[in-house]
Amino acid sequence: MVVGKGHMPRRAAIRCLVGSTWYASGTVAISQVRKVAACHMQKPLAGPQEAADSTRLRAEALEALRKAVRFFSQEVAVEGGYVWAYSADLRYREGEGQASQTTVWVQPPGTPSVGEALLRAYERTGEEEFLVAAQKAGHCLVRGQLESGGWTYRIEFAPEARRRFYYRLPPGSEKGFNWSTLDDNTTQSALTFLMRLDRALRFSDKMVSESVRYALEKLLAAQYPCGAWPQGFREPPEPSLYPVLRARYPEEVPPAPNFKEYWRFYTLNDLAHMDTIRTLLLAAEIYDNSKYLAAAERGGEFLVLAQMPEPQPAWAQQYNFQMEPAWARRFEPPAITGFESQDVLAVLMLLYRRTGKKHFLKPIPVAIDYLRRSLLPDGQLARFYELRTNRPLYFTRDYRLTYNDTDLPGHYAFKVQSHLDKLQRDYELLLVEPLPQPPQRGKSRPWSPSQLATVRKIIASLDEKGRWVEQGNLRTIREGVTQVIRSQTFIRNVDILSQYVASPQA
Repeated sequence: MVVGKGHMPRRAAIRCLVGSTWYASGTVAISQVRKVAACHMQKPLAGPQEAADSTRLRAEALEALRKAVRFFSQEVAVEGGYVWAYSADLRYREGEGQASQTTVWVQPPGTPSVGEALLRAYERTGEEEFLVAAQKAGHCLVRGQLESGGWTYRIEFAPEARRRFYYRLPPGSEKGFNWSTLDDNTTQSALTFLMRLDRALRFSDKMVSESVRYALEKLLAAQYPCGAWPQGFREPPEPSLYPVLRARYPEEVPPAPNFKEYWRFYTLNDLAHMDTIRTLLLAAEIYDNSKYLAAAERGGEFLVLAQMPEPQPAWAQQYNFQMEPAWARRFEPPAITGFESQDVLAVLMLLYRRTGKKHFLKPIPVAIDYLRRSLLPDGQLARFYELRTNRPLYFTRDYRLTYNDTDLPGHYAFKVQSHLDKLQRDYELLLVEPLPQPPQRGKSRPWSPSQLATVRKIIASLDEKGRWVEQGNLRTIREGVTQVIRSQTFIRNVDILSQYVASPQA
C-alpha cells in the first residue's frame, strides 16, 4: 500500500535488489514507481478532455507536494532534521529508539532519506522551496558530523545532550562519543545525500562542501590495508598490525563472545562494506577524483580475498583479523551468509562496469552455483549456513543456536529472498558486452490507470495541514498514540508525486 505502511523492525527490513542497487525496505527506487507501467503499456493521452484531466491532476499533485513539504520542513523538522515516526500531534517521536523533541535520526529512513526525497523533488520539478528544505537537512547533518568524520545513528541538539558527543562543530565535547558507524548505511547515506546536495548547489555551499571533503578523507583513512572497513571507526588503523590475508575456515568455531570486538572487524554485515563502495564510486563520479575510485577498487579487492574457499565459496558477515568468519552479536555467528553474499555479487559486477577489470567477475559463477545448491525448500536462502557442513543455522527466541526454524525471534530475518536468477542474468549479460556499459535510461512510459489512481489516492489522503496521517502506534510509546506520521510514507509519496509532476504525460 502506498499511502501508509507499517514499520518493519530494522533487522527484519531486508533490502530488495532493484537493478544492481539495493534499497532499504520502505524507501523508493525510481524503477519501483514505474514497475507497473512496464507491464501495462497504455496509449498516450490524446483527446482534449484527457489533456485537461492530466493538466488538472498535475496541478493538484504539485500543490500537494508543496503542502506536504512545507508541513514536513516547517512543522516536523528539528534543526532541519527528521526521525522515523511521529505521533500525529508531534508530541512523541522515535527512530530506532525513542527520540526527544531535540533529537533527529541519521540512520535510514531518517534525515538523509528525507533529504534525498526533497532533493529529488527539486530536481524533478524545479521548485526552489524543495531545495531550500533539502539544504536545511544537509546543514543539520553537518552539525551532527563527528570529529572522527562520519555519523552515528542520531544527532542531539539540546546543549547538555550534545556534550555527550564529540561533534566537529560546537557545542560538543572532546571526551564525548566519537565512533562513526557504517552500520545500517548510516554514515554512507549521510555522505551520499550531502554529495548530491553539494552537486545540486553547484558546490557553492562551503559548509556542505567542507563536510563532504572531511568525511571522505576520514573514510579513506579508516580503510584497512586489505581494503576492508570496520563497522565503526574513530581513528585510522595502524597498517603493520593488519596483514593482508585470504579468507579461511577457523580450526574450530568459538562460543559467542561477551565483548564487542566485532565493532573493529572487517564487516560486510547489513551491507556496510558494499554501501561504502557505492558511496566512494559516487564520490569519484561527482568530484572526478581518482583516489575515491582507487579506494572503492581496494574495497573490491577485499571482497575477492574474502570469498571463502570450497566447499562454501561465498562470504561471511564479518571476519576477524586472521580472515576467519567471526561472531558479531549473539545471534550473528561465524557462518556463510545468504543475504550479504548476494549483495557482494551485485557490487562486484558494479565495480566491473565502472573499471573494466575482469578479475572482479571471477568470484561470481562459483558463488552463484554454491548459493543455488544452498536454497531452502521454499526457494529462500538462509541468512546463516554452518561452516563446512552448510546446514542452515537459526536461533530460538531465547537465543539458543539451532538447526530448527520453528522458534525464530521476530526482530531479525533468518531467511532471505533469493535474487540469484537476476544476478545470473546480469552476470551473463556482462560476459557478452565488449566493454562495461553505462546504465541506459529507457523511454518514458505512460502511467497506467492503476498508477494514476495511486497518485489521486495520495493527493486525497493529504489532510488540510499537509500531513499523511496513518492509523498506528509508536514502538517506544506503549499507550496514547493511535495515529502516526511516518517519514517512510512521506518519502514514498513525495517520490511518486514528484515523478508524476515531472513526467511527459503530466
